[in-house]
Amino acid sequence: MTTVAPDGPGTPDAPSVRRAVRADLIEVHRIEQASFPQPWPFSALESYLGEPGFLVAETDTDDPPAVAGYVIADTVPNHGTPLGHIKDLAVRPAYRRQGVASALLRHAMAVIDETGAGSVKLEVRADNDGARRLYRRFGFEHRKTIPNYYSNGEDALVMVRLL
Repeated sequence: MTTVAPDGPGTPDAPSVRRAVRADLIEVHRIEQASFPQPWPFSALESYLGEPGFLVAETDTDDPPAVAGYVIADTVPNHGTPLGHIKDLAVRPAYRRQGVASALLRHAMAVIDETGAGSVKLEVRADNDGARRLYRRFGFEHRKTIPNYYSNGEDALVMVRLL
């Protein structure tokens, strides 16, 4: 499915991004399960409700709008300057490659920037080429590899962006 803006064909329609609410949790959990071999449990997602960095992207083409993806981001103390952390980012399979992840990441970075964080980090599966390309476009650089980070033995790449 391709969405187009009202101003003409070929222009992707930017999804609207807002803070997650309780009513979003079931759809967020379904996206999590469809996106990762080791999905977070519902309770972990629920624990971030009310946090400024728990955001969802909504479709403008469905009635009512559907949750197309989500991001969970926060900050942790780091020697006097907060460190941003993109903890989770996923897009419903039907809405991938339509700018949803970019919109979510852009909004999450703005939330982190407002905290005064000096940098942002994330972990990504070493074999997730699409996600690594997205993060590189946003200025993230591979800083280190953590062997066997995931329970199935997969390595994680730690990527960092200075703000």
